[in-house]
Amino acid sequence: QLQASGGGLVQGGGSLRLSCAASGRTFSGYDMGWFRQAPGNEREFVATVTKNYRTYYTDSVKGRFTISRDNAKSTLYLQMNSLKPEDTAVYYCAAGVVTGRDYYKMSYWGKGTLVTVSS
Repeated sequence: QLQASGGGLVQGGGSLRLSCAASGRTFSGYDMGWFRQAPGNEREFVATVTKNYRTYYTDSVKGRFTISRDNAKSTLYLQMNSLKPEDTAVYYCAAGVVTGRDYYKMSYWGKGTLVTVSS
């Protein structure tokens, strides 16, 4: 089970940190990722981190977002800085297999957490 939290309303330029608590399975055995879905859009890849701590980011968040994981706490994080209105979306965490920036198969999904960035 994956439970995302940390969303909210923030002004443009601000920061938020999302967390995703995992339970029921061996967290360290999975590659993890964050995805988002804006109103009217399809869900899209944001960032992933492999079991070996390799990270991938979509171009629009590079240099602003940082994905990390704490295996001891079975928790995935997404530190989001310099937020923009276009980052507004429901953010989902997921677990699965990641073999490249555009190559992943996520088998488990959490419920999302809403991030709203005002201009």
